[in-house]
Amino acid sequence: MDHGTVGSAQSGRLLVEVREAGTSAVVTPAGELDHHTADLLREPLEECLAKGFSRLVVDCSRLEFCDSTGLNVLLGARLKAEAAGGGVHLAGMLPVVARVFEITGAEAVFTVHDSVEAALADGDG
Repeated sequence: MDHGTVGSAQSGRLLVEVREAGTSAVVTPAGELDHHTADLLREPLEECLAKGFSRLVVDCSRLEFCDSTGLNVLLGARLKAEAAGGGVHLAGMLPVVARVFEITGAEAVFTVHDSVEAALADGDG
């Protein structure tokens, strides 16, 4: 694992890695995010917030599927992060996942970046 890795959780269909990047936590879900795997993402997001990271970057580049339950996990994290003075930034979404956000209108409430690097650079400003 990379230096700075905070932790990871996994099941057969979703692996979640977390690392620190300055004042942000980068959370990388890989696989399928649905009602069976949602807690595997919810718990690390909540742990990051509990540790004082109010700015979360979710690297979606390895997320192959996201249903409404997964979307609700991200929306819940967004509300908690904003209440703490931060936010949730989504990065590198694959077209199939981006489509879910587009159809539901959720893309309007998240800051979306082309890459994790862009999301982290945006935090410097």
